[in-house]
Amino acid sequence: MIRVLLVDDHEMVRMGLSAYLSTQPDIDIVGQASNGQEGIDLAVDQKPDVILMDLVMEGMDGIAATAAITKKLPDVKVIVLTSFIDDEKVYPVIEAGAFSYLLKTSSAAEIASAIRSAAKGEAVVEAKVTNKMMQRMRGAKEKQPHDSLTPRELEVLQLIGEGKSNQEIADELYIGIKTVKTHVSHILQKLELDDRTQIAVYAHRCGLVK
Repeated sequence: MIRVLLVDDHEMVRMGLSAYLSTQPDIDIVGQASNGQEGIDLAVDQKPDVILMDLVMEGMDGIAATAAITKKLPDVKVIVLTSFIDDEKVYPVIEAGAFSYLLKTSSAAEIASAIRSAAKGEAVVEAKVTNKMMQRMRGAKEKQPHDSLTPRELEVLQLIGEGKSNQEIADELYIGIKTVKTHVSHILQKLELDDRTQIAVYAHRCGLVK
């Protein structure tokens, strides 16, 4: 039997889930909680295999409850069951230790299937959530170190890549040589480079040289 705990502040949601899941021969509802703190207390007491966790609740929310439960009971699989897929909910609860993420538009059969998958160590993530995570990962991968440079620092980097000296850069940009040196220092720090040669190599490698 898969021992399941329901944590949701809507009684009708808990009743509906309990009514359906109780008909499943391999699922046992061991408790119901209406907020995060109750969920933690019941989880520690009942030690369920799987928890269906709402996110937005009065008092302690599902993110905080998930973090506390997964810390106390690392073997418990928390399945988020919510109506929200905004960034402020998705990423924090996954970082808190949520195992699977479902929307409340999921059918009862899909929720039961996700419970069985979680019990076997197989995560299930709503397709919309997966798409958001992929987009975030692609965005992080595409971001370059030089994105942190100011427009002026980027100009200096490009000119170093062209082989210009500090004086030549100062003349071209109509700035003082001390200002150029300050920009170079900032570039080295932001890009974690050691010298001008490495700046030039970086500029060519990233295609920043005009």
